Amino acid sequence: MTGLAGRRQHAGPAGIPIYRDPTAPVDARVRDLLSRMTLREKAGQLNQRMYGWNAYRRTPDGGFALTDALYAETDRFEGLGALYGLQRADAWSGVDHTCGPLAQDGAALADLVQRHVVERSRLGIPALFVEEVPHGLMALDGTVLPVNLAVGATWDPELYERAAAHAAAELRARGGHVALVSALDIARDPRWGRTEECFAEDPHLAARFTEALVRGMQGEPGEYFDADKAAVVLKHFAGQGATVGGRNSAESELGPRELHEIHLPAARAGIRAGAAAVMAAYNEVDGMPCSGNRALLTELLRDRWGFDGLVMADGLAVDRLARITGDTVSAGALALGAGVDLSLWDEGFTHLEEAVERGLVAEEALDTAVARVLRLKFRLGLFDRHAVTTTPLPDHGREVSLAVARGAVTLLHNDAGVLPIPETVSRIAVLGPQAATTTHQSGDYTAPQRPGTGTSVLDGLRRLAPTGADLRHAPGCALTGDDLSGIPAAVAAAAASDLAVLVLGGSSARTPDTEFDANGAARTAVSHMTCGEGADLAGLRLGAAQYALLDAVTATGTPTAVVLVQGRPHAVPEAADRAGALLTAWYPGPWGGEAIAEVLLGLREPTGRLPVSVPRSAAQLPVHYNHKDTEYGGYVDEDAGPLYSFGHGLSYTGFAYGPARLSGHTVEADITNTGHRHGRTVAQLYLRRLRTPVWPRTLELHGFQAVELAPGETRTVAFPLGAGLPGTGTVVEFRVAESARAALTALPTQSFTAPDDTPR
Repeated sequence: MTGLAGRRQHAGPAGIPIYRDPTAPVDARVRDLLSRMTLREKAGQLNQRMYGWNAYRRTPDGGFALTDALYAETDRFEGLGALYGLQRADAWSGVDHTCGPLAQDGAALADLVQRHVVERSRLGIPALFVEEVPHGLMALDGTVLPVNLAVGATWDPELYERAAAHAAAELRARGGHVALVSALDIARDPRWGRTEECFAEDPHLAARFTEALVRGMQGEPGEYFDADKAAVVLKHFAGQGATVGGRNSAESELGPRELHEIHLPAARAGIRAGAAAVMAAYNEVDGMPCSGNRALLTELLRDRWGFDGLVMADGLAVDRLARITGDTVSAGALALGAGVDLSLWDEGFTHLEEAVERGLVAEEALDTAVARVLRLKFRLGLFDRHAVTTTPLPDHGREVSLAVARGAVTLLHNDAGVLPIPETVSRIAVLGPQAATTTHQSGDYTAPQRPGTGTSVLDGLRRLAPTGADLRHAPGCALTGDDLSGIPAAVAAAAASDLAVLVLGGSSARTPDTEFDANGAARTAVSHMTCGEGADLAGLRLGAAQYALLDAVTATGTPTAVVLVQGRPHAVPEAADRAGALLTAWYPGPWGGEAIAEVLLGLREPTGRLPVSVPRSAAQLPVHYNHKDTEYGGYVDEDAGPLYSFGHGLSYTGFAYGPARLSGHTVEADITNTGHRHGRTVAQLYLRRLRTPVWPRTLELHGFQAVELAPGETRTVAFPLGAGLPGTGTVVEFRVAESARAALTALPTQSFTAPDDTPR
């Protein structure tokens, strides 16, 4: 026995150990259990080395059998700290409907594995089952939600909170405990393939969705989680959305102010909301990778912010530290000392026993990390109900996903009333490589779908268009490449129609032909893959044939509405110039085609607003709205501003915004529906600093409210000036507008100096 393992042990009622007593406080149970553990057992609790799909195999009778690989892993540390991806299914894992756990037997597999882990552990310590939940549970038959960029486009955190709650309930019903969810990455460079996993380019908007994620998945803060709630690991901490050149896992050249003002507010908000864990990012901050960065993980996160949850390393990130330390043993010691509690697939943490014995890291640091892991297991109720899953699978997954997809559809321009499709239009050409497929409507980290799952844009229009409507379809071209052979058929369909709906875009869909790195990132993307982890772009253009198709269809003179299904804001200025209407739906999930069709036909209003600025070309980058308030020079060869600004989105009606005004500690503005249809606008409150101790940004989003108005109705929106105001003595003004671009010319409030009694 070493460290706490040799201390006096106590018993609870009826002589049972305190850690076995469900009535004892969690912290008391943790202390008691930790005092009974050997150094080897402690090290085992911090390891998550195994890929979960290697823990089982299907048997001829349709059940499951555990593998020798799982037996060896549990023998190594007399138990198992955590197991990643037991339910995961995709091209990387090789799991599909023929061999993986389904909705009806995923819980049985989890119970089978857990029983073995508990039996193998001398102290009966269960394992954490950790799953990817980037946009719904990444498992066979799991509900696929729209990607985070689409979530951000809804500007509706309450809607997302409900979707997150659904995902958590699915995870727990299948025996999982911990959800890995991207939330902290800020989309500052759309060339990055993981832009689809970001909520926004703006820290305030991202923070509101991060709070909603934590509330939805974890529920009300308390000592124990409810049975249908899951622990959230917020990814990735910190600065990963600003890597150099938009390249995955590259360095982030961020000064302290940029880091704190842009890339940390979402993490701070999530932690204040009670997030159980964060994941250290791959990138470096100030020369040190995040997984070995004590200034970030301990001095900031724990000492300054008071975070007492888990820090998990990203996949194989600990072993990368060997470049600094010289070997994986000392790499594990560096990560543990920096503040990492739980590894992912690394070798370094498997040698923590040796690292302690060699004096590379103190056993007190090991004990502290183990205590955090055990505390989460107790809070999740694993010691009290580890062998039985009692929560039923939630239903209505399709409705939840569709609701988010509806909120994400964003109308970018609409010339001469091309949309909604008039009743006089009877012949509609539905064209483009995205028109008749659901394969490319969902983002990266999507499990295989059963045949027939979902609704394409063509399916949606066929089902919802008026009786007698003549719909003609031709794909025209592929997503990538320069094959133009299909364009003549598309042109013929467009020329013979009253309206063309041209559905273009990209894809994050992976196939078994994709080559993967050891951490699951695409090493060599398949031909159609233009987005997702490992699919970064030097430019932001779609496949060449898609532009040729756009040119040819619009040249027919048939009014054309372009729909973009994408995981990043691609540069398609040609659509803005030549198409009568332009929509983006991001990756709207399997049933997104129905949401798009509803908006095209006017059955629903387009309510989405841009969570990112849309560039004209990659050469302009960066184009985010909240840059420093400097009089930039323009370009000789191109406009320096974005094609569409952050917050932009049109409706099928119009809105007039009155000037902003101050009323005590509140900013107010009157908004009027000036059109003939009921509509929804998102009133956005922007702060502008006029005099400040440091150089200010042009604008900063400070609040937002969705407002629904009947034709001719006027309503006053009020924004309380609460937390987040500048410090005492800063002179500021506020503007209320429909977008960041509109805010630049909106009439501001009178300026005022933030007083000592301003709420913060």
